[in-house]
Amino acid sequence: MLFVLRFYAEELTELALVPDVEFVEQAALDDNAYQDPAMWFSRPGKGVNDPARWQPAAAEGSAPEPVTADAEDAPPFAVFFVHPTSFLDNDAWNAPLEDEESQTRARLMVRGMASAFNRASEIWAPRYRQATYGAFLTDAPEAGRALDAAYADIETAFDFFVDSIPEDMPIVIAGHSQGGYHVVRLLTDKLKGSELMDRVAVAYPIGMPISIQTDLPALGLPACATAQQAGCVASWASFAEPADPGQYLRLYGDTPGIDGEVREGTPILCVNPVTGTLNGEAEASDNLGTLVPEDDLASGELVAGSVPARCDPESGILLIGDPPELGQYVLPGNNYHVYDIPLFWRNLQQDVVNRVRQWQPTPAS
Repeated sequence: MLFVLRFYAEELTELALVPDVEFVEQAALDDNAYQDPAMWFSRPGKGVNDPARWQPAAAEGSAPEPVTADAEDAPPFAVFFVHPTSFLDNDAWNAPLEDEESQTRARLMVRGMASAFNRASEIWAPRYRQATYGAFLTDAPEAGRALDAAYADIETAFDFFVDSIPEDMPIVIAGHSQGGYHVVRLLTDKLKGSELMDRVAVAYPIGMPISIQTDLPALGLPACATAQQAGCVASWASFAEPADPGQYLRLYGDTPGIDGEVREGTPILCVNPVTGTLNGEAEASDNLGTLVPEDDLASGELVAGSVPARCDPESGILLIGDPPELGQYVLPGNNYHVYDIPLFWRNLQQDVVNRVRQWQPTPAS
């Protein structure tokens, strides 16, 4: 159903996707709910059935830098990955865990996105009762309640994740779109000011607009200014040219910052995923591998040197040149939001390892 976004105006999109039903409070999950392996798309022990351990092949005639799914050449680290919105229905504000369509779609998203972190020692990607897509298209109070409910599941999963990994292992927290929203909340609500924050090698709330003025100071970590920096935040939002980020910027400006101040007109964080630098610029030849999906999104192949990237100094969006052919899920305005990670799959795989290598544990006092 996501394809409707390609054809309809903003008003019709919102009418089609924003629920017109009463919000129903979810019962809290049991404290031990995430002990059940079935509550995870990815976690240690899943073996060949773990979508995050998928390794795409290089396209014929393309020669990306060699990639490996094992972690022998990478330092030990654990990834907590929150998948983006896969529930598109307008008959409920939160997705039931038994909704097969959204769960199948979420698993494909984990395969195409969390797999960029497959050099990690451990990857954990929880199932959760996500807010529906329409919750991001309205300021109705029900939308906030739906996101709060989804975050409650994520917080419970994160607690189990922390309790399950080695105490001295660095942590990478990553998510896309709604997943990026929950990453931001973990940083602000749970990690900021805690000893656990010292273990965060990097946070990737990808696809979520972060105001440098009203949001970033509240996250407890600085922006990733260089490619060799650890303990920082990296995010970007991809648009092909000519770009029309009007809807994206309107929603950004209409939402108050974490500090409660107005975000409209404030610069948006843009860390270039090719260079790993704040407000960077890169030629297509520097892109080590774009994951080009098959039509069914169940597979894909890496194509090197096909997509450039430069942070626009005025809007804060990431411009990727002429529209690449990646599939049917390009949003209005040449918005490549759905492909934020696949566009730079191989560079992200390298970026996270570089940052973990720079991470150093805080000396005991």
